[in-house]
Amino acid sequence: MCGIIGYVGQRQAAPILLNGLRKLEYRGYDSSGIGVIDSKRGSIIVRKMPGKIAKLAALIERQPVGAARIGISHTRWATHGVPNKVNAHPHWDQSKKILVVHNGIIENYESIKKFLQSEGVRFISETDTEVVAQLIGFYYRGDFVSAVQKALVRLQGTFALGILCQDATETLITARIGSPLIIGVGEGEYFIASDVPAILEETRHIIYLKDGEMAVMKPDGIEVMTFKGKPLAPKVDTVKFNVDAVKKQGFPHYMLKEIHEQPSVLETMIKSRIKGNRVELEGVSLTDHQLKKLRNIVIVACGTAYHAGMIGRYLIERVAGLPVSVDAASEFRYRDPILNSQTLVVAISQSGETADTLAAVREAHKKGARVISICNVVGSSLARESDGVLYTHAGPEIGVASTKAYVAQITMLYFLALKLGSFTGKVPLAERKRIISALKHMPRLYEDILRHKTAIAKIAKKNSHFGCFLFLGRNINYPSALEGALKLKEISYIPAEGYAAGEMKHGPIALIDEYRAVVCMAPQSETYDKMISNMQEIRARKGKIIAIATEGDLSIRKHAHHVIYVPKTHHLLTPLAVALPFQLFAYYVAVQLGCDVDQPRNLAKSVTVE
Repeated sequence: MCGIIGYVGQRQAAPILLNGLRKLEYRGYDSSGIGVIDSKRGSIIVRKMPGKIAKLAALIERQPVGAARIGISHTRWATHGVPNKVNAHPHWDQSKKILVVHNGIIENYESIKKFLQSEGVRFISETDTEVVAQLIGFYYRGDFVSAVQKALVRLQGTFALGILCQDATETLITARIGSPLIIGVGEGEYFIASDVPAILEETRHIIYLKDGEMAVMKPDGIEVMTFKGKPLAPKVDTVKFNVDAVKKQGFPHYMLKEIHEQPSVLETMIKSRIKGNRVELEGVSLTDHQLKKLRNIVIVACGTAYHAGMIGRYLIERVAGLPVSVDAASEFRYRDPILNSQTLVVAISQSGETADTLAAVREAHKKGARVISICNVVGSSLARESDGVLYTHAGPEIGVASTKAYVAQITMLYFLALKLGSFTGKVPLAERKRIISALKHMPRLYEDILRHKTAIAKIAKKNSHFGCFLFLGRNINYPSALEGALKLKEISYIPAEGYAAGEMKHGPIALIDEYRAVVCMAPQSETYDKMISNMQEIRARKGKIIAIATEGDLSIRKHAHHVIYVPKTHHLLTPLAVALPFQLFAYYVAVQLGCDVDQPRNLAKSVTVE
C-alpha cells in the first residue's frame, strides 16, 4: 500500500522522483505528490494531485519545481481521508519546515493529534500522516535528527517514512516499522523506495532497512541507527535480477507479460528444486529429523496466496498424510490457535510484507511453532521473521492481480508435499515419481496453452456481457474456483463467486438463470462425473456454462456452451493446468470491457496495513 521514492545527491531530483513513482504506481494510485528543496532559494516546493501519476507529471510540466537535488515523493492508496489534493502526500507541519511521506497506518494518531491541537497546532488534512509531520515540527528546535527521533518513539502502528527539513537542505531521513522500505546506494547519492524496481535503473546496491531502524543520508555519506540513536553497521546487498524484468517488453499490460512468464518460472523452479526424483528444499532450515517429527501443519496467507494455501492442504494431506489447516492470516491470531513445537506454520506471501501474514507469523512464534515462509521477495520482512524461507524466485510481479506468483506458490507447495511424503511414505515411491514426472512436463503444457490463447480470448469476448459469474470446482480444484472468481472480479469488476460444486444445490443454485455464466473446473479427475452432474443441473436452469476440461474430452461439449481445453496431466496437478486458462479468461474479459487491467480500482499490490 502506497509507494515512496526519495533522493539526495548531485542530480536533479524531480525527474528521478517521477520516474520512480511510475514504477511504484501498482502500490497505489489514488493520488500522488512530490516535495523538493529548491537549491537556490532553500525553500520547499510541493506539487500534489488526485488521480494517477500522469496528472502529477502534467502539473509539474505546467508548474516546474525548479532546481532541486533532494526530494521525496509518494503515490497513495487511501486509508485515512478521501483521495484528494489536501490528503495527498507529502504533508507539512504548520511551520512548513518539515515535510513527510508515509506508507502504513499510525494507530495512535488520534491521541497524538488531540495532544498537538491542545498545544495550538492546526491540522488541514484528514490523514494520519499529517500527525507525523506536525509531531516532528513540534519537537524541532534546530536539530532535525533529534526531532525525528523524539517523534518516532511516540508513534505506534506501521510506517515507512521519508522526511525533509527546509533548514537541512542536504539531509534526507528515513525510518521504518512494519512497512517496506529500501535504501539505494549510488556514487555520492542515495535513494529511498518502497520496492526495488523503482530504483533499479539508478543502482543495484541496496540496504534493506530493518524494523526500528532509521537512516540519515547526505551526498557524502549515510548513518544508520536505532530510533534512539545507537549507530548500526548497514549491510549493502546487490540486486541480481535484470532491469527488463520490470518492463512490459512489448506486451500491452504487465499482467499479460507475467502470464507469459509462467512457463519459464516453472522451468526455473523445477530445475532448481528437483534433482532426478528427489526434491531439495534448500532454505527450509529444518533438518530431516525435525521434518519427520512434525505432527500437523498450519498454512496462513491472504487473498490469492490463501487460495494457493488451500490447494496446499489437499496436496500435503494426500501426498504426506499430515493434517493441515488453512487460515486467512487476518483471522488467525484472533481465534487463539492451538500450536506447539511439533506444528509447522507455512506463511505464504508474494511480497513478504503482507501485514496480516506477518502478524500471524508473530503469533505462531509466541505459541512455540516453527515457521517457514513461501515468498518471492528476497530480504523481505516475512523472510527475516521466519525460521526458514522457500523463495519462489518468480521475478518482480507488477500487475496488481497476481498470476505468476500464484503459480509459483502452488508449485512450491507441491515440492513441500513431496518432500514430506518421502518421510511419511503415505504415497508409494512410484506414485511420487509420476507426480514429479508430470511436474517436469508442466512448462511445456503451459506453452501449449499459451499458443492457443486466442481461442480463450474469443470465449471471453462472447461472455463478457454477463453481469455476474459463478465459478465451480471440486476437491483439489475447489480453490481454483475461488481464485478464478477472484481474478475476474479484481480486474473486470464483474461480481463473481467461487463455490465447491457440491455446495451449489445448498443455496447458490437459486442464482442460476440465463443471465449468469458459470465457469466449471472440469479436468479429468476422480470427481469428474460429479462435476458433470452439477453441470447438468445448471443447464436445466438455463445457466451458460464455460468448462475448463482435459484435451480429448469431447463428451463435455454436450454439457457446456464453451470449452477451454488444457493438456492432460496427473490429476493432482490439475490446479496448475486450469490456472492459466482462468487467468487469461479474466484478462480478456477485462480488456474487452476497457478496464485498467494492471491497476484495478481500489486495489494495491502489497497490502502492508491491517
